[in-house]
Amino acid sequence: MHTPDYTSARKAMVDNQVATSSVTDPRLLSTLRRVPRELFLPADRHALAYSDAHHPLGQGRFLVAPAVFARLVQLTEVSETDRVLDYWPSTGYSTAVLSALARDVVGFEPDPALAAEARIRMAELGISNAVITQQLAPGDLFDVVLVEGAVAEIPADLLQKLAPGGRLVCLVRNGPVGVATVCLRGVTGIVTKTWFNATLPVIDLQPVPERFVF
Repeated sequence: MHTPDYTSARKAMVDNQVATSSVTDPRLLSTLRRVPRELFLPADRHALAYSDAHHPLGQGRFLVAPAVFARLVQLTEVSETDRVLDYWPSTGYSTAVLSALARDVVGFEPDPALAAEARIRMAELGISNAVITQQLAPGDLFDVVLVEGAVAEIPADLLQKLAPGGRLVCLVRNGPVGVATVCLRGVTGIVTKTWFNATLPVIDLQPVPERFVF
């Protein structure tokens, strides 16, 4: 029985999809070559993990296509000292990638089944600086917020989660194509800049549930 060569598939994904899409961050490219993307899809679809497509995971959720995902992550300018909120990471691929780039990562995943799957993957990969949760602590602030899906408008409650100098990256989509958008919390307030066009399925964001800390 033929065993797929996923190491070569990851390299080809980076070389042929990601690096050719204006992604130049060496830390990000190196991480994408290492993280086993196939583990974040059902076993019968592992072989599709490195194709240039958004992969459905049920309930309107999906694994973002490699090039789009990488371009959004690059916009965050995440550093090894940053605290990151990965919003709606599904089975956790994005959280795994971000954990290699940041100080620590909180993956907020509202779907219980997907959250459970993501926790399993974090444990399997020995990732100790990332957690998957369904609630956030009040007043919890982040240097980076990455939204894993297209939104109709910039989520105001997530802007409140930005620390000074923090960046929120999302794809704002009001038609067939969305615009990658960066919101920076500066000294005088939020500064917004748009970057590139892309397509992602729209997600229906709900208010961020918070847990009380005594």
